[in-house]
Amino acid sequence: MFNGLSFEKLLLVGVIAVFLLGPDKLPSYAAKLGRLVRTLRDYADGAKVRMKEEMGPEFDEVDWKKLDPRQYDPRRIIREALLDDAPAAAAPVVKPVSRPEPAYLSRKKDAVQPDAPQDLSTPYDSEST
Repeated sequence: MFNGLSFEKLLLVGVIAVFLLGPDKLPSYAAKLGRLVRTLRDYADGAKVRMKEEMGPEFDEVDWKKLDPRQYDPRRIIREALLDDAPAAAAPVVKPVSRPEPAYLSRKKDAVQPDAPQDLSTPYDSEST
């Protein structure tokens, strides 16, 4: 969490705190900081205990490092998906049924009497536009 925090940087922060707060207030603020860190740690431990209680024995089976968002690498995920050893079952190819003419025209021909002239144009409603 604090990977870039070295001893020199902490010492510099401490020196700045001594100058800003003064030697009178520094011990009380250090005690408050200690209590805050302890409280946050207790909250985190409580959340962990509650998760263990709610998940039951499955809690130990979960690989928490795998769920860490810092481990997310889209290139690795795509590479693993493409180089998967198990070939995926190919879906059967369904060919569309070809008709010699559109369904609308075939229905229209069935409905039209053979003696009447055939109107093969698309129906148009002038009030709808």
